[in-house]
Amino acid sequence: MNTHSVKNALNAYGQVDVDASLMTANPVQLIVMLYDGAVGAIAKAKGLLLQQQYAEKSQQISLAIGIIDGLASVLDMEKGGEISANLSALYDYMRRRLLVANLQNDVAPLDEVSGLLLSINESWKVLANRSAVAQSKAAEDMDGRRSA
Repeated sequence: MNTHSVKNALNAYGQVDVDASLMTANPVQLIVMLYDGAVGAIAKAKGLLLQQQYAEKSQQISLAIGIIDGLASVLDMEKGGEISANLSALYDYMRRRLLVANLQNDVAPLDEVSGLLLSINESWKVLANRSAVAQSKAAEDMDGRRSA
């Protein structure tokens, strides 16, 4: 995973203490954080759109697009094969839908992209939980060996 791209994406996320999170998060947890950030930005954009605060809405949509750009930039097309290609196409679609939402002040594309992100993020969260369990098990095994 390209650390520079992840840092750029996290800078776009910007809503959390990135330095502390980077120190403790594994790559899967970073991806989950990025998805959460994009969903949060879209939710804020929707609220701002409904309040007719168009400049602020545009900023939040730009933030979400920036996060999606960061997610796209870390795809490994060689190792990821068809999955990476499909995610890349989906990220392109999400960006286009967010642009439509921004230009037309339309809530429907915001809801659509948020739903897509939430759906994919659920899979990442499952993977993050499995990774945490495996790390915990490995730590317990190490502690058991030290005691023996």
